[in-house]
Amino acid sequence: MPCSSNSAPVSSIHTSSETGRLLPSATKCNSKEIDLDVSLPSPYPKSYLFELVITDKTHYRRFLYISLTLAFVVLALGLVPHFLPQNNRHHGHSKNLTLALNQAITFFDAQKSGSYPSNSPIRFRGSSGLQDGNSSNIHADLVGGFYDSGNNIKFTFPAAYTITLLSWSVVEYHRKYADIGELEHIKDVIKWGSDYLLKVFVPPTAKSDPSLLYSQVGSAGNDTKNPVPNDINCWQRPEDMRYKRPVSVCNETASDLAGEIVAALSAASIVFKQENEYSQRLIKKAEQIYEITAKEDRIHRAITYTTIDACGGEARKFYGSSGYKDELVWAATWLFFATGNHTFLDYATTNFAAAVDDETTTDKGIFYWNNKLAANAVLFTRLRFFRDLGFPYEKALGLSTNMTDQLMCSYLSKQNFNRTPGGLILLSPGTGGPLQFAATASFLSKLYNDYLTLLRRSSWNCTNDGFSLEMLQSFSTSQINYILGDNPKKMSYMVGFGDHYPTHVHHRSASIPWDGQYHSCADGDRWLHSQDRNPNILLGAMVAGPDQFDDFSDEREKTWSTEPSIAGNAGLVAALIAHHDPPRSSASNGPNLGLDIVGIFEKVHLDS
Repeated sequence: MPCSSNSAPVSSIHTSSETGRLLPSATKCNSKEIDLDVSLPSPYPKSYLFELVITDKTHYRRFLYISLTLAFVVLALGLVPHFLPQNNRHHGHSKNLTLALNQAITFFDAQKSGSYPSNSPIRFRGSSGLQDGNSSNIHADLVGGFYDSGNNIKFTFPAAYTITLLSWSVVEYHRKYADIGELEHIKDVIKWGSDYLLKVFVPPTAKSDPSLLYSQVGSAGNDTKNPVPNDINCWQRPEDMRYKRPVSVCNETASDLAGEIVAALSAASIVFKQENEYSQRLIKKAEQIYEITAKEDRIHRAITYTTIDACGGEARKFYGSSGYKDELVWAATWLFFATGNHTFLDYATTNFAAAVDDETTTDKGIFYWNNKLAANAVLFTRLRFFRDLGFPYEKALGLSTNMTDQLMCSYLSKQNFNRTPGGLILLSPGTGGPLQFAATASFLSKLYNDYLTLLRRSSWNCTNDGFSLEMLQSFSTSQINYILGDNPKKMSYMVGFGDHYPTHVHHRSASIPWDGQYHSCADGDRWLHSQDRNPNILLGAMVAGPDQFDDFSDEREKTWSTEPSIAGNAGLVAALIAHHDPPRSSASNGPNLGLDIVGIFEKVHLDS
């Protein structure tokens, strides 16, 4: 629109795509013509007209040189950040996220059971558990997998969740992993886990026989009068284990366990889609388990409530599942993405509302080994945003979008969840170990932030207020920064990161010297109760964390403070890669977030 001669000066603005800053733009509307009615040139120099008198030309030239130099320096300092490599700049982070991510993945190398790889970056571990599966009650090959935490037990349920979450992070952000040289590292960790999960299901040999699911290797023991060494009362490196390691067995009625295994194998199959033979092997096993488990006439139970005495074992104490419906929906969702078969999506969308209704009050809004509904809602929302399949899925996908929006609102409003004085969100204050929940909340919120950014949405409304992407980004970043040291203790809760981190981690291998000597259970007790620092640094391990007042006790015997777990670290890895800067790209079609928006839909078609 042409400017009126009577208009007031107006400054327009434009944005710099690299920094998001607002810069002034010259337009016809921010200038005025001034008629001075001067017809003859002045006989005086301009300095005279402005009453400026130069008395010393040498000083005047020096003044000009200094002024120009200062202006050049200021300009150069402003431009330098724009020419730095992308990976050295962190949006909202002063942390070295590349280093943090490498360390967080390395923790899984320290948890490996079985024939230990010679090229491992961990030097205080060796082969262990080579007889796993050959117990008095079972004869199976259960060598491999991961030790769950600071003990030497292998729990299948949280291990499967771990592989599902790590695989999801690769499906979304494999470009980032590749750019910083960690893609093969994380794929090695996932394959170590998926190889083990392929072993834990045994199909029936006859139609009348049940299928078997191995839920646990190792034991905490129940006989207090005549205790024998086991994985809990014996503080011993896994390489030195000599005691019996019984196997806990379930059948297909342990639907939560079966569902999580299906989800893990399905998600991993997408990670390894370039290795077609292995990917198809994972899918085939996942479909086989799902077909047996998800039958409508099957009696479904969570492993906590199953009638089979041997099923679950100590998993009932350490990982007591509250239900199975979320795992079956989770399984069907990932199996749909892995195969493109709409039968699985039909099941997932049809049963999603029932799973939400079955969710316990204490689990609402939390994504962790026991509850997948918040994460499933994000996946359904992703499907609705970027590959809307229309009828008959609109209702379930619409419900998931509303649920996801409300989830993000709950993270930001501070009405649903309390925070510590230092800013850590307390999603499950009664269970301890708050960092694992904060890490997955950070992952989900950053992932959803990326989805909305690609859709060019800058805000959304909640029940009583509206929120912006900047607020969501601030929340997700704050939780990662808290874990990495921006907290009242000024302590990184990830071991080995920064100058101040826990040194008395509750972990057998880390606390006993790697000296080539055999150490008995009695020897181990000395290290368990020692006040000395761990002789081995458990690099990348995220400990359970502080209490609701930001207080933290760096004491080995306080498991609720200093024990790490593979499930907790999986959330940390996912959050770190989500927040890491994307690789540099010359593409200008949209925001460069390092997110593969179409890869997960490779087998999804409208006419499937």
